[in-house]
Amino acid sequence: MTLKMIRTAVLGVAALAMGALTTTSASAAEATLTGVHDCCNSCKKGIDAAVTGAGAKAKIDKSTVTITADDDAGVKKAVAALMAAGYFGEGASAAAAAPAAPSDAKAKSVTVEGVHLCCGKCVDAFNKAVKTAPGVTKTDAAKNAKTVVVEGDVSPKDVLDALHKAGLNASVK
Repeated sequence: MTLKMIRTAVLGVAALAMGALTTTSASAAEATLTGVHDCCNSCKKGIDAAVTGAGAKAKIDKSTVTITADDDAGVKKAVAALMAAGYFGEGASAAAAAPAAPSDAKAKSVTVEGVHLCCGKCVDAFNKAVKTAPGVTKTDAAKNAKTVVVEGDVSPKDVLDALHKAGLNASVK
């Protein structure tokens, strides 16, 4: 073993002991989102595709998604892509500029677009979440639906807040 190899090994052990050795570069940025809807393999694939499509990496552990990118701008882009794919998690609004909040004015129906509905479990999670919003009386969610109408005396803001609590995101009007 050469002196250089020994020095590298010793430095590596010291770094591990101090918890300083990571697999990311010194300039890498990271965001961890919790409570992200992830009920099946298709959800995992959707999360990963959104994040990697934005040029970042995703570590998915149940409902926790850790996004790593070269810099803060890369993390923000990946979080925005994840939200555009219909997912949401605690920390998403802080990690990426969230779109303007929807209206809190009550309406007889609210249209939801872009929510992730790949399977029956996703549809059930959507329906369960939306029914917690004040005034909701009916929803017509279906597997792979692009648009869902929520009926009742309900506000778009309440519907979006309910979806966010369930780890889902959408455009709500």
